[in-house]
Amino acid sequence: MTYLQARLDDRIERRAKSGAKDRGDLSGWRHQGMRVVAELKNVAKLNLAGWITEAETERMNDDAQIGLVIHKRVGKGPAQMGETYVTLTLDNLLVIMGAGKTPAD
Repeated sequence: MTYLQARLDDRIERRAKSGAKDRGDLSGWRHQGMRVVAELKNVAKLNLAGWITEAETERMNDDAQIGLVIHKRVGKGPAQMGETYVTLTLDNLLVIMGAGKTPAD
């Protein structure tokens, strides 16, 4: 998270868990005025489909425009944080690029 705070906005913070109506793992992240929901993962085994479903649910719970998953690469420490993977749907990429609408729109 410090990586994002230093490069994007120092108001980005880790969000408290909120159970069934979880709204993602970070708060305070915006891109061109749109709220971003990020699901953070630090596990050895990938579950992209499950994680994307989770991020999309949290995006809708937060009424955010963009949902994505940030998953740490095994064997990469804090010094290589920029090599962390980010996974998102094509619809979410199009929203970021300014060429699409949020999937719920």
